[in-house]
Amino acid sequence: MLGTVLAHQRQELILDAVRVHGGARVADLVDRLGVSEMTVRRDIAELSRQGLLARVHGGAAALGRSSEEPGFAAKSTLRTAAKEAVARAALRFADAGASVALSAGTTTAAVAAQLRSVPELTVVTNSPRVADVLHEPGSGRTVVLTGGVRTPSDALVGPVAHAGLAGLHVDVLFLGVHGLDPRAGLTTPNLLEAETNRALMACAARVVVVADASKLGVVGLASFAPLDAVDVLVTDDGLAPEDRTVLAEHVGDLVVATTSPPQDPEDHL
Repeated sequence: MLGTVLAHQRQELILDAVRVHGGARVADLVDRLGVSEMTVRRDIAELSRQGLLARVHGGAAALGRSSEEPGFAAKSTLRTAAKEAVARAALRFADAGASVALSAGTTTAAVAAQLRSVPELTVVTNSPRVADVLHEPGSGRTVVLTGGVRTPSDALVGPVAHAGLAGLHVDVLFLGVHGLDPRAGLTTPNLLEAETNRALMACAARVVVVADASKLGVVGLASFAPLDAVDVLVTDDGLAPEDRTVLAEHVGDLVVATTSPPQDPEDHL
């Protein structure tokens, strides 16, 4: 009986982690629960059998309809440290005086905050929140906001957005995604956003996808590009080593940002 209770408690903790973060890695659950990897995988398999979560490569993910689109406010409280680390690492791909595009999303909003330190940028975005972050009279930045229909994630999408992007050519696009998967590629739960993301990619000389590790294995309703269309993927060190290997085989360049600052200055060397 004691073993049954303990298993139930473990599984409740796993479900809690998945509900809060949208997913959980086996390695993190091993550390949190103080049990073996085999035990965690067995618990995940049981919870998946009960239809309470989805088994994914390296862990578990929350069940959800592929068309379910979380709002910006809900996503903005999740994995904030990882998103900030990704944003800092992505900054190297924006040079002074460059033209950049940013899609909508909480990670691209974090990138926008970092871009405030880069002088003389011309910015194109379909995100009112990104535009608000970067709009600053006298800064030397030019911010162009597309029109369009607003989604729950605060993206402006649809024909008006596409018309605003037509004929534009930017040096780099910072692209946020709902999910990425080796087979499904880059995905979103919103069909109109999928089309707008394709339009953003079409106008960029370089595509830099910014996505924290929890996005791996998440598949939304619509695929809008394969992984090999990604020039650079910037993610965080929550990504399991085996997942890094898989992604590195598909994208042009994989950058893994360190979430926690190094303890020793020599770590920078």
